[in-house]
Amino acid sequence: MTTNTQITEDRILILDFGSQYSQLIARRVREAGVYSEMYAYDMSEEDIRAFNPNGIILSGGPESVHEEGSPRAPEVVFNLGVPVLGICYGLQTMSAQLGGKVEPGTVHEFGYAEVNIQVRDKLIGDLEDTKDQLKVWMSHGDKVTAIPEGFQITASTPSCPVAMVSDETRRFYGIQFHPEVTHTAKGAELLSNFVHSICGCRSLWNSENIIDLRVEQLRQQIGDQKVLLGLSGGVDSSVVAALLHRAIGDQLTCVFVDNGLLRLNEGEQVMDMFAKNMGIRVIRADAEERFLTALAGEVDPEKKRKIIGREFIEVFAEEARKLDGVNFLAQGTIYPDVIESAATKNGKAHVIKSHHNVGGLPDDLAFELVEPIRDLFKDEVRRLGTTLGLPHEMLYRHPFPGPGLGVRILGEVKKEYADILRLADDIFMQELRASGWYDKTAQA
Repeated sequence: MTTNTQITEDRILILDFGSQYSQLIARRVREAGVYSEMYAYDMSEEDIRAFNPNGIILSGGPESVHEEGSPRAPEVVFNLGVPVLGICYGLQTMSAQLGGKVEPGTVHEFGYAEVNIQVRDKLIGDLEDTKDQLKVWMSHGDKVTAIPEGFQITASTPSCPVAMVSDETRRFYGIQFHPEVTHTAKGAELLSNFVHSICGCRSLWNSENIIDLRVEQLRQQIGDQKVLLGLSGGVDSSVVAALLHRAIGDQLTCVFVDNGLLRLNEGEQVMDMFAKNMGIRVIRADAEERFLTALAGEVDPEKKRKIIGREFIEVFAEEARKLDGVNFLAQGTIYPDVIESAATKNGKAHVIKSHHNVGGLPDDLAFELVEPIRDLFKDEVRRLGTTLGLPHEMLYRHPFPGPGLGVRILGEVKKEYADILRLADDIFMQELRASGWYDKTAQA
């Protein structure tokens, strides 16, 4: 029997060199049933050792190993005695650091390619799309021209003689293409071979085990105290509500702020699902008039967003002050939020727009935070919700901005505009569903 603490014991560390696909690597590893975390490439030796990974993956990245100050993997990566997989730039920096040679390519490879398998090592195994070939997705300029001592070339393309390499003794592997994208047909299987066959990880990371672990952790953190959650009806807060209710039952109180800028019948749907069907205590704050008054005359989208965020916090705070003995505030922070926040602090990402959440509460509301899904990707959150019994249409509904129709209305926000837009949106969504296109589109 698997104990709850074991499900993250088998773990893969992903060092991020800035690829747009890095988060996909972590998702694919988790889809293979293995826990993974992603950190910047310059993670300290102390932190790497403390993480105690079963294996390490070096991501791709936009840099060239020839550029002065271009990123390198910490030396401990190659001295830890665990398997290492270098992807694209990860292969190039591993090769350069271990004594190989990397040169600028005369032909840049971007897009579909077929690699010819030369040696079937433990990473490739019996995988192939056609006889001794893999259909892959390339995205690189530089290429490895001389492999480090102890390595062998296991696959190539006409323009990329070193497409895959391995040192089976040290369990170091490198691939010039991107296995994490769906365009690489056998990419998920390659990553599965790495984490299971090479790193020896067990498939312990699944929804049932995650729920058991979270319920145990929430009960330990919260004890017999009360928890407050801002419920929006979106995927993240809905799953947090269901998870908390399973863990602590009536100790949870949700506040649903109806700002008059929701989709058609959304307020009733939220109340029916959580209050009626699940028996969760939900306070509905009807604040339409308040929000519309605050927005009167404002046409700038960013200012509207900030007004809505400010009013939301004030309404939420007023409802919170009416409750006695609440010590915890729950939030639906997810793993990409954590990763992007860290990148912003490091100067490696830029804020495109302000985010609307329950942050910024007044000082007199000093809650301890509860963030039970902060290490999960959105697809994992949805699978968790399915296991918790939430309906498909709630978990797979299209994203809707926190400020709601307020930022979809061009110019000033008025009740009559919101009512028209609500109906138009509902007609459009009905047609998408009737034609079978709703689930095929990510957002509309």
